[in-house]
Amino acid sequence: MLSDEVRDALRDARGVVALESTILVHGLPAPTNMEVARACEEAVRAAGAVPATVAVIDGKIRVGLSIEEIESLADPSRDVAKLSTRDLGYAVAQHLDGATTVAGTIAVAHRAGIEVMATGGLGGVHRGASDSFDESADLTALSRTPLLVVASGAKSILDVGATLERLDTLGVPVWGYRTTQFPGFYLSDSGFALDWSVASAREAADAFRAHRATSPTGVLVAQPVDVRLQLDPALHDAALASALAVVAARGVSGKEVTPVLLEEFARASAGVSVQVNRDLVVANARLAGEIAVAGSAS
Repeated sequence: MLSDEVRDALRDARGVVALESTILVHGLPAPTNMEVARACEEAVRAAGAVPATVAVIDGKIRVGLSIEEIESLADPSRDVAKLSTRDLGYAVAQHLDGATTVAGTIAVAHRAGIEVMATGGLGGVHRGASDSFDESADLTALSRTPLLVVASGAKSILDVGATLERLDTLGVPVWGYRTTQFPGFYLSDSGFALDWSVASAREAADAFRAHRATSPTGVLVAQPVDVRLQLDPALHDAALASALAVVAARGVSGKEVTPVLLEEFARASAGVSVQVNRDLVVANARLAGEIAVAGSAS
């Protein structure tokens, strides 16, 4: 079900940006989650586009939520499901409430006719995946869905090198936004170089249009967090080591890994990582809005 605003924007060929809801329910603590929800929607609007936060409410897939609906989902006292692509059908059939992951949002956005999405960090290949086969569905979703996703790279808790190799194998191009270095989520540079970069929203929109004419895959536009706002590299490394140790000690696996790691990152960094996460996801929403508007005008 599309909100009236999103339906009108798509009908009039105006820019629309899909926003995931898992970051609000499982990725950020209250009340920061609601602050980020409002800031992301405002950033998209400031760019001239229409925000379309995606979720499942009472078994109905919703594209474009009211603030009241987002507040209900983000209420920490509620046990709202985390929905990837594979979970959507069940959630609908069982009349559940659920927050969509990047993969789930990609699937819904594409069916709604939306071409651009924003998130904080992409899921990817987990450390030790050669034994666990733990790999985010975000990667396969991008490989089979022609959507442009703006993110600050892959979450630094992942195996970034393996994630880039996997995207390459899947035929998903990665374009740095005004950079030739792959962002490291909390850090502006992960240490991995990129082959291609785009210098503007217009350039990204034009390249995406050309890509769609030759390939069925999506595209990742990787925008680094402002180096002045990034997590201190030494603090980052210490927090990462602590977070990975907690996951190993608890024996956490699958989709429960990321929330535990992010929570431990916030604890180990005394909340600094939460602010960095907020800064980068709002910046990504703004850039996604600019790309959506540039694409709709072409």
